[in-house]
Amino acid sequence: MNPYVKAEIAARDGDLRIFLLLGIATWSLFLDHIPHNAVSALTLRNFGFSGATELFVFVIGYAAAIMYGKIVVERGFVVGATRVLKRVWQLYAAYVVLFVVYVDLIGYVAAQSAAPDLFAEFNITDFIEHPIRVIVRGLLLQAKPLNLDVLQLFIVLMAFLPAVLFGMMRWPRLTMLGSFALYLSARHFDWNLTAFPEGGWYLNPFCWQLLFVLGAWFAVGGAGDAHLVRAMQKLPALRVTALIYLLVALTIMSAGKSPALAEMIPSSVLDAFPPNDKANLAPYRVLHLLAMAFFFTMLIPRDWYGLQLQAVQPLIKCGEEWLAVFCSGIFLSFAGHLVLITGPKSLAMQVLVSAAGILGMTCIAYYASWSKRQDHKSAVGVRS
Repeated sequence: MNPYVKAEIAARDGDLRIFLLLGIATWSLFLDHIPHNAVSALTLRNFGFSGATELFVFVIGYAAAIMYGKIVVERGFVVGATRVLKRVWQLYAAYVVLFVVYVDLIGYVAAQSAAPDLFAEFNITDFIEHPIRVIVRGLLLQAKPLNLDVLQLFIVLMAFLPAVLFGMMRWPRLTMLGSFALYLSARHFDWNLTAFPEGGWYLNPFCWQLLFVLGAWFAVGGAGDAHLVRAMQKLPALRVTALIYLLVALTIMSAGKSPALAEMIPSSVLDAFPPNDKANLAPYRVLHLLAMAFFFTMLIPRDWYGLQLQAVQPLIKCGEEWLAVFCSGIFLSFAGHLVLITGPKSLAMQVLVSAAGILGMTCIAYYASWSKRQDHKSAVGVRS
């Protein structure tokens, strides 16, 4: 095992910045999942090439590597692998419940409101004629209902975490190189998992694994190169380059919404960054996320006082309970979408729906945290 790994895992354990970023990602995904919502203009995807999904996958890879890497260091690889598989089962169980209830809810609402277009909008058109087939394909992670693709991706990526950890703790650079080679091969040969009724996964796991493994590398595998990473952050040329790239990304994304700005930018530049190259995770998306991570870790240290502010605690709590928050956000975004298409189409209503959804997710996060504490309380003196 790499001699730096144990010390690096201990140094990174309990980092509140991880939960802060996961909280930002869950809130952003919720807002992004509500169409025609003006509040979603504040989410990450509007300020550059990468968005909440990229951040989510990267940070989950980072957090999972720390959590299960610590178990591997303390109790061995076999125990660590079994804990990972237990988590995979929890993710899959959450997905099954979410998928079945979600699809049934959409069908019920579509029937009650005489709005069959909802089936096409949420990508479950075949549910009308072949409900059993859609359910079975969904259980096999082959259905593509709208907004569930992130959870499907997590299940597959987490299933391969034991292999990633095994490689990172022994041959970190070789493991990272293998991940990059798989990414390039998948993009070149168009590798993807099969989806139902046709095509492949919206988030190609052969490509998106790169962000997940990169997160694990920064958490565990790059422990021996940590001094190099810190030295790179002090290079003025690298800082300027990263800042310029972020500004270019912001400009190009703004040009997509402003015809006047788009006319000022050469078409060759705009064509180099197609906005629809998300399925196979375009390289410029990865570079944008790394540039943001570069400045985030530099500007917000682990002991940043802002992490203790009361105003930030709801975000951190949602990050700690990200699975429950994410699942509830799926239903709340569907409810918010219905409210906006059936109620008054005003900015005030959009703000109200967004605020109510975030409040609901926050309440669920605090309840999930409270419930876990009750499960761990001592039962001494309590009779069965």
